[in-house]
Amino acid sequence: MDAIQLETHGGPEVLQIARLADPEPRPDEVLVRVAAAGVNFIDTYQRSGLYDIDVPGGLGLEGAGEVVALGAAVTNRQVGDLVAWADTRGSYAELVCVPAGRSVRVPTGVEPEQAAALMLQGMTAHYLTHSTRSLRAGETVLAFAAAGGVGRLLVQLAVRRGARVIAATSTPEKASEVRALGAEEVLLYREVDVAQAVRELTGGEGVDVVYDSVGKTTFESSLRSLKPRGLLVLYGASSGPVPPVDLQVLNRHGSLFATRPSLTHYVATTEELEWRASSLFDLVRTDALDLQIHDRYPLAEAARAHTDLESGTTTGKLLLLP
Repeated sequence: MDAIQLETHGGPEVLQIARLADPEPRPDEVLVRVAAAGVNFIDTYQRSGLYDIDVPGGLGLEGAGEVVALGAAVTNRQVGDLVAWADTRGSYAELVCVPAGRSVRVPTGVEPEQAAALMLQGMTAHYLTHSTRSLRAGETVLAFAAAGGVGRLLVQLAVRRGARVIAATSTPEKASEVRALGAEEVLLYREVDVAQAVRELTGGEGVDVVYDSVGKTTFESSLRSLKPRGLLVLYGASSGPVPPVDLQVLNRHGSLFATRPSLTHYVATTEELEWRASSLFDLVRTDALDLQIHDRYPLAEAARAHTDLESGTTTGKLLLLP
């Protein structure tokens, strides 16, 4: 099979396609022919070495495809099933072995590309709006990178839960897209003092929750945008990691709460994994969720996909199509 192999950490240029032996599933795994693999910021962090992973090895965590073989102990999947997953390293490949219990069946009415585009980013948006903070009608949130893969879905899910969304994005073109998704106000965060603008939009109060995936360059603005006892959810670091911080800063800004969540801990059980995935599949099947695929790349152009993602110019999802 063809697969992307990471021999060493570095820039996008280290992503090379290799010819490898077809994998064989372990007893609890299914072998899947990958129809689409999702490209995510966590992949760039692992590639660069910001997140430590063993090399050499595969890359990519998310995808969807058809089951072509079963491990000896698998009883809950069949050859021919369309499945999707969010946490199997090596998904940038034509074939991948996925633990059966970490896969979900994709229902009729959801295409493989849609399923691949939903799993990691969609379930991230779901846990952020349903669990990290179970948003309630009348609450106000600030969402950075609102036109990105997670951001677009987060805005829609927050609006569906009755929250008022103030979105922060980088260009007027992205601002128009985010407004169409339901954001009440949109700020160009590279051009304005976000915290000051948020105070003006909230009558001086601040917001209940900030969803920040940018990190280093927006962390201070996020803190200053919150009302007393508000929650900062730092779920990414596209501008770099936040430097060490004295937790006393949370007191100075109003007894704030802060968390650095990960999808892994919000889909730890089969029941939670299936709940989040099925909730999103239902929204897609009924056209209640605007799921945008920004671009599709052949497997051999994984480096270009990473370059595009890190450029900050994309909106929606990037997919590799083996």
